[in-house]
Amino acid sequence: MTIALLFGVHAHQPVGNFPAVIDDAHARCYGMFLRVMERYPTFRFSVHFSGWLLDYLLERFPEDMALLKRMTERGQVEWFGSGDCEPVLAAIPHRDRVTQIATLSDKIEQHFGVRPTGAWLTERVWESAVVPALVDTGIRYVAVDDYHFLCAGEEATQLDSFYTTEEDGQRLDLFPISEAARYRLPFSPAHEAVGWLEDLARQGHRAAVYFDDIEKFGIWPETYAWVFEQGWLTQFVEGVLASPLIRTETYADYHAREATRGIVYLPTTSYIEMNEWTLPGPVAQRYHALVEAEKTGGRFDAHKPFLRGGIWRNFKSRYPEANWMHKRMLHVSQRLAQLPENKRTTAMQEHLHRAQANDAYWHGLFGGLYLPHLRRAVWHNLLALEALLDHAAPPPAQTCDDLDCDGHNERILRGGGLLAIVREDGDAALVELSSLALAHNFGDTLRRYPEAYHAKVQQGSTTAESSKSEGITSAHDRIAFLHAIEAADTEPDVRPRGLFVDTRIAADGTRHAVNTYQRSDTPAHYVATGDGWRIEKRYHLDADALVVEYTVSGSDKLETQLNIAMPSCDGYGGRYVLADGSIPCGFGQLLNITDLTQIKLEDSELGGALGITVSPARPEGSTLGVSTFTAAPHRTVSQSEAGFEKVMQAACLTYGQPTSGTFKLTLHTITNP
Repeated sequence: MTIALLFGVHAHQPVGNFPAVIDDAHARCYGMFLRVMERYPTFRFSVHFSGWLLDYLLERFPEDMALLKRMTERGQVEWFGSGDCEPVLAAIPHRDRVTQIATLSDKIEQHFGVRPTGAWLTERVWESAVVPALVDTGIRYVAVDDYHFLCAGEEATQLDSFYTTEEDGQRLDLFPISEAARYRLPFSPAHEAVGWLEDLARQGHRAAVYFDDIEKFGIWPETYAWVFEQGWLTQFVEGVLASPLIRTETYADYHAREATRGIVYLPTTSYIEMNEWTLPGPVAQRYHALVEAEKTGGRFDAHKPFLRGGIWRNFKSRYPEANWMHKRMLHVSQRLAQLPENKRTTAMQEHLHRAQANDAYWHGLFGGLYLPHLRRAVWHNLLALEALLDHAAPPPAQTCDDLDCDGHNERILRGGGLLAIVREDGDAALVELSSLALAHNFGDTLRRYPEAYHAKVQQGSTTAESSKSEGITSAHDRIAFLHAIEAADTEPDVRPRGLFVDTRIAADGTRHAVNTYQRSDTPAHYVATGDGWRIEKRYHLDADALVVEYTVSGSDKLETQLNIAMPSCDGYGGRYVLADGSIPCGFGQLLNITDLTQIKLEDSELGGALGITVSPARPEGSTLGVSTFTAAPHRTVSQSEAGFEKVMQAACLTYGQPTSGTFKLTLHTITNP
């Protein structure tokens, strides 16, 4: 008896990723993979390319895409669809699921002449609510992890073919991706992988289901040399084709020939590693310890379905920044849906799809929440859409609502191409300051959170934990340090990283968070009081500027912190410019100034600048000292498949006013001509 090898690869790059990174990925993986596979026309396999990446490759590498088209036309390649810009389908409205899936299917049909009937689920995040959108767009089957089935109580020995589920009477078939295959290909020697498949055939398995990231074949650490220079892919393909026990098939052909194994209803879940990443750091550490104890005790395989961790949506409750971005995306999606059909444009739909790209909404070994350029891409498209919607249907100048469902209203101020949003909690700080002209959110930063992987940093481990004698180490097991990281670098923030986060300095020098602001009868006017002190804070927009006015009563000093996201971060394109035109340093360096009157944050990547003016710097007749201004980079520690690294999130500016009275901070955006 032979076994069907259903071999699928998923190719994706985040919206907003650097062109050099994508070019390198194509050179070391996508192009190389296709050229090897083209030499073996009888090795049939399936591919999924996210739409944004596919657009890029069609433009930049037309010869390789023409090769892929020939492989499609000769029946070697089957195309899988999904959301065009790789959203987590469960995280967007049904209407957007339909347009996302249909857009990619249209694109594949236009360029490759086929329309997908199978779909890749982003990060294998399964919720039954996505079934109707998939079915409505012509999808008949998807691939999810065998772990999903184990969590539903299915036996591992039965997960060698597809099952059927339904939602609201609509039927969808589900293929269980083999975790054992995911961890073997391409990390174990090719002959061992082929031998493993042959053993499955001898045991009577109907199919071996594989669908995983193509980036494992050349982009993950060590894999380029292993897969191509040392010939793993060629050896594997030739070994499979030479085996009398293995036949390659597309999912489509297998699905058309075989009958379902029966009905199944899967719980909401993703792959097991993702379920750990969704948990808050301290909880994730306890969960990891439990998993390791089960492995040590030899109980893990039996108990794995019951050690489920969290779900993907937890990222929105775990990281307020991700939740804010997500709820703002839902808000503009609703605005677009409410726009009359004759006012909607293709550009609007494209911006929405790109703002729904999954990568910047979560964090794990692969998620990009910690990467400012990926968040910036989401915000860029979200705000570009907002500008188009404002032109088509102008919104009110001021509104108030609890957009992010956190129990606190947000005061939304619009005007002069600016969008300033104050969270009406005790801090009364800006959660967002966006320029529609620049399509940039200056408040797009990330605070430091306790993460489970910080324990590895604190242990000072610098070597891989795996002791494999053959093959290479998976990124899941590999430990590497891209930067020197100290324990202080992982110390979590205790306050939000917003703009105008205030601290009161008492006469005895003690510091006290001003987090008891209450909204007054006047909108965007907040008051905090205490024994012998009072602070008032007012926000208003004036043309292309935000004006924040403070009135301080009593002998206490006031200090306010502004965490400002600039695209260049600590790169070469960002610098501070003083009133006299001098440039003291870049955003990645420390800066100290007394009696600041004005400063400008210039950024070549932004195509503009943010100016800050203080008035008055020292009230007339003041004898209580000078104002202070400091700037320093705010960095976080993240983990990727390449290792641990420090990433600059924002320029942290702190202004200290040493006297009572009234003063203003004015932030104005500058667009380069």
